Amino acid sequence: MDGFQIVVLALVQGLTEFLPMSSSAHLILTPKILGYSDQGLAFDVAVHLGSLVAVITYFRCEVFVMIRDFLKSLGSRGVQTKNSRMAWKIILATVPIVILGKLMYSMIQSDYRTISVIAISTIAFGVLLLWADIKGVRNRDEYSVTWKDALFIGLFQALAIFPGTSRSGVTMTAGMVIGLTREAASRFSFLLSIPTILMSGALVTFELVLDPLPVAWADLLVGALFSFAAAYICIHVFLRLIERISMLPFVVYRLLLGGVLIWFAMQQV
Repeated sequence: MDGFQIVVLALVQGLTEFLPMSSSAHLILTPKILGYSDQGLAFDVAVHLGSLVAVITYFRCEVFVMIRDFLKSLGSRGVQTKNSRMAWKIILATVPIVILGKLMYSMIQSDYRTISVIAISTIAFGVLLLWADIKGVRNRDEYSVTWKDALFIGLFQALAIFPGTSRSGVTMTAGMVIGLTREAASRFSFLLSIPTILMSGALVTFELVLDPLPVAWADLLVGALFSFAAAYICIHVFLRLIERISMLPFVVYRLLLGGVLIWFAMQQV
């Protein structure tokens, strides 16, 4: 991969990872538009890890307090606070995607990384996002999430193993369905991304280390750095604007993107 391709793909991933649109769709469509070959799963994971560092950095205060209170809750007294409960609920919400991802990991890497699958997922879950945004009551914050709510959001997140679904989009959809505000659904989604991206990144990184074929680690590092910068800015701007602009612009974009992907798929037939 040349430098321009690395930077463009990293910026695309960083800007789309935490928006309710599929970063997977963009990482497949962008090389096709620019005439590049697929960058491969290793690079996809690298730029996702850059986004992971961005979300941890942005929510560093919340993450620190949740980890602190979580560890305290494990002590003999087992004192629970709203932050320790939030940590436990994020763990619970992560379980479904871990189970489904483990069962379908090999299939995801091959059978489902197709333009047709991504196009259908992009459109279908875009429509679902619009429905949740219109019908949702949106009067709760993220700390009001119950155990049942956390599991519900986690089950929705498990659907994100299918490329084109958008992990952020589907978890925000679930959050608004249970009555969270757009910002609260987004914040819970961003915090929930931390263990999810961390585990998937660790799994593929372990495979890369054991793989005898050479890995362009420098390219992966550059991609991760640019993804980090783009993701951090994206999170900041998105949280400031989402209550005012609604999800409609992202839904319209998803429908247009899905249409473009269908066109690309038809060209390959």
